Amino acid sequence: MSDLKNYACVTASYWGFTLSDGALRMLVLLHFHQLGYSPLDLAFLFLLYEAMGIVTNFVGGWIGARFGLRLTLFAGLATQIIALVMLSLLQDSWAISLSVAYVMAAQALSGVAKDLTKMSSKSAVKLVVADEGLLFKWVSLLTGSKNALKGVGFFLGGVLLEGLGFQVALWAMAACLAVILIFAVLSVQGELGKAKSKITGKDLFSKSREINILSFARIFLFAARDVWFVVGVPIFFASQLGWGFDQVGLFMALWVIGYGIIQAFVPRLTTKTKDATTGARATAFWGFVLFILPALMAVGLQLYPDQATLLLIAGLLVFGLVFAINSSLHSFLIVAYSDADKVSLSVGFYYMANAVGRLLGTLLSGLVYQMAGLEACLAVSAVMVLIAATSVLFLTPRKRAA
Repeated sequence: MSDLKNYACVTASYWGFTLSDGALRMLVLLHFHQLGYSPLDLAFLFLLYEAMGIVTNFVGGWIGARFGLRLTLFAGLATQIIALVMLSLLQDSWAISLSVAYVMAAQALSGVAKDLTKMSSKSAVKLVVADEGLLFKWVSLLTGSKNALKGVGFFLGGVLLEGLGFQVALWAMAACLAVILIFAVLSVQGELGKAKSKITGKDLFSKSREINILSFARIFLFAARDVWFVVGVPIFFASQLGWGFDQVGLFMALWVIGYGIIQAFVPRLTTKTKDATTGARATAFWGFVLFILPALMAVGLQLYPDQATLLLIAGLLVFGLVFAINSSLHSFLIVAYSDADKVSLSVGFYYMANAVGRLLGTLLSGLVYQMAGLEACLAVSAVMVLIAATSVLFLTPRKRAA
């Protein structure tokens, strides 16, 4: 019961953090767009945010197992508060190069904060749910609620910027997170997630074949999304279809909210997934279904350029549905295949791979779009999904995860 209470408090804190994370991204995008930054300049503002996820998940998993998940949760919330205050000190009179460097540094702190809190919540669920079928439902609900709240955060960021302005909005968010941090410190007790055996430097590297395979697949799964979603699609909507920035931002927010809602209901869409073995089979199937979508969109844009709006909107909606299923199944498998005693190590290692994929996708999104257009981004996405789906075929079947 104590672990269940702790998990509820950790999750509530994570939800509050997620709202701030989505709001901050939209605040930065809209504010610097108003200052005249190009879409590629805006993408560069988030590179360190993604890059720091690699380091944070790698080291954070060890910290969580060595000292417990309370420390990683508190550190994540405190770091986000520092990042918000740091951004509030930014001056519009600064040179663009200085502003970009400063914002990248603040976003790097925010990236550290995001992955520390995410790892805390996604590791804690393993400690309160033993049955793998029930674990799938809990992980899907947690992952879906996180993404839905992040979409709400996108909308909230726009409202705060419009109503309070950039600086005051950041102060307000920092104050709210300070309240959440106090709540977490007072509510989360004990040594949640602390490993019973000694943790050494060698434990930073996964020894499990399944964890390594899933981590490799995760790199390409999320790179496949971000290679066209981060830069390619927003720029295409704005420059080729004539959408306003507010329209692009609203569409992205609604897409993420819908994607999160779908994730929460994935167990009902994949009813045969009862354990790690059936989950692996379902992940491979849905991975190959996902591969077809960007490939078809790339061909469709090439053959029917006058129908680009319809093709992209319809394609994004279907892609979001199938990608949500894939993402939830992957998130379930990493927890199911992890040892409960050292779950944060596996989750940290896995989400380090997730950060590598997002960084790779973000970089390629700008580069491939600039060199060859959105059709090329979609083609690269299809290849990456194919690699991810094929990798899952090598997971070892078993009756029950460790």
